[in-house]
Amino acid sequence: MEARPAIASVSVLGEGSSPPPPRMRWETIYRRAVCLADFVVIAGAARVGLIFHDGSLQLGSSAWPGALALGSTIALVAGLAGRRCWDLRILGQGAEEFRRIGAAVGTAIVVLALAGLAVHASNLGAWVFGVLPATGVALAFTRYGLRRVLHARRSRGGCMVPVLVAGSVEEVADLIARTRREVHNGWLIEAVCVPVPADGAAPTEVCGVSVVDDLDEVATVVRRGGYRIVVAAPDPAWTRRRLRDMAWELEGTPAALIVAPTLMEVTGPRLHMTPVYGLTLLRVSKPSFTGVRWLLKDVIERIGAVGLLAVLAPLLLVTALAIKLDGGGPVLFRQERVGKGGKTFMMLKFRSMVVDAEHLLGALEAGNEGSGPLFKLRHDPRVTRVGALIRRYSLDELPQLLNVVRGNMSLVGPRPPLPHEVARYATDGMRRLLVKPGLTGLWQISGRSDLSWEEAIRLDLRYVENWSFALDAMILWKTIAAVLRRTGAY
Repeated sequence: MEARPAIASVSVLGEGSSPPPPRMRWETIYRRAVCLADFVVIAGAARVGLIFHDGSLQLGSSAWPGALALGSTIALVAGLAGRRCWDLRILGQGAEEFRRIGAAVGTAIVVLALAGLAVHASNLGAWVFGVLPATGVALAFTRYGLRRVLHARRSRGGCMVPVLVAGSVEEVADLIARTRREVHNGWLIEAVCVPVPADGAAPTEVCGVSVVDDLDEVATVVRRGGYRIVVAAPDPAWTRRRLRDMAWELEGTPAALIVAPTLMEVTGPRLHMTPVYGLTLLRVSKPSFTGVRWLLKDVIERIGAVGLLAVLAPLLLVTALAIKLDGGGPVLFRQERVGKGGKTFMMLKFRSMVVDAEHLLGALEAGNEGSGPLFKLRHDPRVTRVGALIRRYSLDELPQLLNVVRGNMSLVGPRPPLPHEVARYATDGMRRLLVKPGLTGLWQISGRSDLSWEEAIRLDLRYVENWSFALDAMILWKTIAAVLRRTGAY
């Protein structure tokens, strides 16, 4: 495990102006690697840009090409610095890192275009529409490559940040489970503080993590242990004054304070900081399920589904032939599912089970390994030889592209439920039906059949409440890795 920093400078909540906590050694190395990779990409892109400008790698008789390359380089570096693309808080995790890169490249493009207009330059097209956008893509790919290296280290227990969590036992246990499941985020919860019950019988550990003290002693524990992050998990004891006092007490420690909101599944553009009568309040805007953005999503996905059907046609034909040769029977399996607004539709899949699989279900229900209303068997005897193979790589799901073209489904969305599952939905589950179900989704990239029913519901609600084009793009990208890993595919 990495050595912890000495207790030194001041840490604050969020994006304040106080200095950040001292860096761990791996953080310094990783940040330098990112900076070096960025500079190499930018310098290389500027050099290649000279080819587009005058057809050679030489500056030519005029100094103008060199000035243009230098100007674009300065604009990009300034854009990355201005957008804080090297901030340790966003390096290696989440979509924010890539969003900032996109904003920085966009800023550089605008600056270069305006500068060209100011000096009446007429030959900037290759740079504005080619070199700079391509540089942005290259920057994103190099950052992604470095991120994969970082995540690989974290999967082996390295490059982690020591965390202390303080809150109710239930919320602390939930956060511990999430961090262990999503180890790539880099949080290692080493200790917890929980409120002392009236009878004084506080637990000694939560999910294997030691309980080191109660909520009143958080600052003392941090000074003694040198934790980098303190998470205030939801608990009735966290009053506004108590949280404020703890934030003050943590000044002078290496710990950043993070307050987990009660609305755990609402994030991103729906959260707004609003000052009211001297108080800083968190305003949650209403989600929107109609409008131009959703119409655009539908159009893009239908066109994308048509394109994927054309590209994957040979694979679809080979799969269909394999199913037909493996015992005969129909190639496609049609099953009633519930879509947006509770409307039912016939979902298509490649048949992966024996023909009379539905009639054999009753005899297998006693061995059900699924949670909630889901029926799952890790070694289902109804699955055919070809069916096991196509399930392993999710090839059985590909006919659902036809459902996307028809408008019954989306490429990305909640898992399409069965009618008997919907009949058992509580209020939170019914919110899944506010949008179209998807061929893939957060459930697909987070474990598929390995997920509990509650976790599947939580992931789908997170998608429904916080949908964005960026979230769809992230899910589609991660779906490829999830399919190749075959996690939860049975």
